[in-house]
Amino acid sequence: MSDVIASLDVLGDRYEIGELIGRGGMAEVHRGRDRRLDRLVAIKLLKPELGEDDDFRVRFRQEAQSAARMSHPTVVRVFDAGEQVTKDGHGRTVSVPYIVMEYVDGRMVKDTIADGPLSESEAARITKGMLTALDYSHRAGIVHRDMKPGNVMVTPGGQVKVMDFGIARAVSETSTSVAQTGTILGTAQYFSPEQARGEVVDGRTDLYSTGVMLFEMLTGRPPFRGDTAVAVAYQHVSEPPVAPSTLRPGISPAMDSVVLKALTKRKEERFQSADEFRDALEAALAGEVVDVEDDEPAIFTTGVQGGPATTMFQVLEVDDYRPAPQSRPPVAWLWGGVALIGVLVVAIVFWAASQGPNLPIAGLSATVPTVTGLSQDEATTALQEADLSPNVRPAVDEADAGTVLRTDPPEGTTVSPGTSVTLYVSSGPPPFPLVNVLGNTVAQATATLEGDGLVVRDAVTSQDHPTLPEGTVLGSDPTAGTNVSQGDEIGLIVSSGQVTIPDVVNQSISQAIATLQAPEVGYQVRQLFVTSCQGGRVIQQDLAPGSHPQGGTITLTYCNGQAQPTTPPSTPPTEAQPTTPPEDGDGG
Repeated sequence: MSDVIASLDVLGDRYEIGELIGRGGMAEVHRGRDRRLDRLVAIKLLKPELGEDDDFRVRFRQEAQSAARMSHPTVVRVFDAGEQVTKDGHGRTVSVPYIVMEYVDGRMVKDTIADGPLSESEAARITKGMLTALDYSHRAGIVHRDMKPGNVMVTPGGQVKVMDFGIARAVSETSTSVAQTGTILGTAQYFSPEQARGEVVDGRTDLYSTGVMLFEMLTGRPPFRGDTAVAVAYQHVSEPPVAPSTLRPGISPAMDSVVLKALTKRKEERFQSADEFRDALEAALAGEVVDVEDDEPAIFTTGVQGGPATTMFQVLEVDDYRPAPQSRPPVAWLWGGVALIGVLVVAIVFWAASQGPNLPIAGLSATVPTVTGLSQDEATTALQEADLSPNVRPAVDEADAGTVLRTDPPEGTTVSPGTSVTLYVSSGPPPFPLVNVLGNTVAQATATLEGDGLVVRDAVTSQDHPTLPEGTVLGSDPTAGTNVSQGDEIGLIVSSGQVTIPDVVNQSISQAIATLQAPEVGYQVRQLFVTSCQGGRVIQQDLAPGSHPQGGTITLTYCNGQAQPTTPPSTPPTEAQPTTPPEDGDGG
């Protein structure tokens, strides 16, 4: 892969590729620069082999679009995705899939773990940050599938950021590509039992993987280790984990119980949501133990896929359960029972047909209507007309607030009249911190803010500044870091190209010089003194207080004579050193 990457320097005529900052089994991550918006980004370049698979390319685009709609402080933003055609080391044309993401100045959790176990409070804090991201993604219908310490970063300020949402799915649903790359899906140390068995996964899979990470942060090692990925995954399916306190004394029983609950093999007995997991963590820090169901693992064996040459992970299958032999009834009785059942079925069908439209059961069912995309009021009316009871539940989503996202039971399901049907209605995207656009041009700041779904006011507010050129953005209204929602209006504050000169008359000359030469003013000072007064105070400045061009010079006239003035002179001196002292001796 390195020879292909070496031939790339710009993606899509927009993104400059910089130095390598990370590498994994499926991709390399480089620091980069967005030429159009002049901002730092992270660029993930996937293996070219993946770009050869049409199924992967379709899935990759779909998942990248879903990830790009996610906007939350704990989720690494996806700005763009695409494919770059280039040449490999043999001169062949290849397509390199890439993702352009928010650049996060921070440290991966895997590097933090490598330094040693974390305290309970710090491990819980990081885990709660991950669960906040998962709660947001799960409400949006996105399962991460590859939660591991290499996909989580912590900024110097302590903010937790989760990356690579949807990418694991794009890869895992393209088995041809994976077989070509010889890469194990996911990381076996963080597999859930259902992933190891090849079953359909949901949000509880991410919670299991998060539990594995919490175990590792507390103890410095994952709960299961082995010589091969298959051996580790087998343990996830069949071996119970030990309590973290057995590996690191001092971990509280309450924290042990949270970890063991998260690592329950039956997903029905784990935490059922990220919220529930997060609440249990907070309770554990207060010393409250959670209940953990007995979790007896089933017996599993490995089933080979693709023969010994394939390094793709081998799916684990359940052994057939064979009960003890039992005596069977005579064959004649069996056939007689089958015949009787057949007669009954024929009789019921004939009776039902004879009833025609008056069949009693016809009035005992209702069908959930199609309401996705309708407003809440429209969907509620449709359900009531179908003799169903609507139950509204808000859900965070990119769709407009008030739009119906889905129903439970699903649309088209036949249910009893009066059944409660849950309408999942978009409450709009969640609030997120306003980005800092200090130092941008108005055009750059507008593009960045509009890219986050915000509306930039046409009118800008001018403000004096000592150094930034006219038109440079000084800040925003509201200020950077304030939580905002998509559609909110943002005002821009820009430099006027001038600086505000304060009034320093009557200040001591030393204080006045310091005031005018301070960074927020930045003026050069030329001094003139008069001998007709004393006291070292400024009696005149040649620039009136207010706005003036940046970086100029101001002349201050101050008293430095033998007499103390009672009032400032009515007119400025015309000479730097007046020679005629005042007659009254008071400085005039």
